[in-house]
Amino acid sequence: MKPVRKTVPRKGPSVGLPAAVTANPRVDLRKVRTISIRTRKSKVQSGQFAGVFDARRDSFKAFARTLPDILVARDLRILVDDILRARRKGKPVMLLMGAHVVKVGLTPVLVDLLNSGIITSVAMNGASAIHDVETALWGQTSEDVAVNLLDGTFGMARETGELINGTLAIAARETSLGYGEALGRRLLQLRAPNARLSLLATCASLHVPLTVHAAIGTDIIHQQPTMDGGVTGEMTFRDFQTLCALCRRLTGGGVVMNVGSAVIMPEVFLKALTVARNLGSKARGFTTAVFDMNVHYRPIVNVQRRPTQDGGRGFYFTGHHEIMIPLLAALIKTRLRHG
Repeated sequence: MKPVRKTVPRKGPSVGLPAAVTANPRVDLRKVRTISIRTRKSKVQSGQFAGVFDARRDSFKAFARTLPDILVARDLRILVDDILRARRKGKPVMLLMGAHVVKVGLTPVLVDLLNSGIITSVAMNGASAIHDVETALWGQTSEDVAVNLLDGTFGMARETGELINGTLAIAARETSLGYGEALGRRLLQLRAPNARLSLLATCASLHVPLTVHAAIGTDIIHQQPTMDGGVTGEMTFRDFQTLCALCRRLTGGGVVMNVGSAVIMPEVFLKALTVARNLGSKARGFTTAVFDMNVHYRPIVNVQRRPTQDGGRGFYFTGHHEIMIPLLAALIKTRLRHG
């Protein structure tokens, strides 16, 4: 029997390094030069910090002064200044809006700004007009889409479609009115029980331009038997022409606010502004502001940036409408009253 050989593993090359050599070079921080904070340029000063609101004795005016003079709070103050400056100079303050603004109950705030002469025109999408009409006539709006979609009844409220589509059909055939003005006048004619909560009715009574910009297929009234595509197209086209004319007034100043519309109103506004400039208007040097719950591409480029790239300035405020818009309105009214 042959003896078993034992296998001895070979030793590899040594990986040790000389003790005096380090793996990577290092700097000597003792040679770094420092400066004094007293001479350093700093972006934030303690004088800009927020104040403390005392509910026992302070007014809203005092609260407004407690806001820090930093970032978005500063931007909001500048916007208020620009809005008040625009109205003092007779320049427009144009409101572009989406339906969520109505659904969260903000029409009383906006109606007050219309009555105060702050907002000089309103442009809305088709869904905004639907919520406005339903609120004005029946005191309720915003159905449960998830539930009603299950049985095919979503968007099938008969009265809403008959009132809006019927009004548009008559106005298209018998008048030169646009979409928004026709609905506003109809609400006044019907003595809508909640007309005081309606932007359409308020603008009609004040003779303030209100335009409605419908995209066919996006609104519940487009899926009902009373829908007439030719009528809807004609009426919203008339309002587009009106918006183009309103944009011409932005020459040398004014403010455009887009609240809660991520696609339709930014797109429509950009085209209307282009038409105004194409027809010779020097619509430049104005301020734009976007209010939305999220940051969206079209409001950034079509409202905040592109329209003001050759003069003016743009802001973007992110937050819930039901908080931001009452805050803006309160700041404006406080300045109007107290200066």
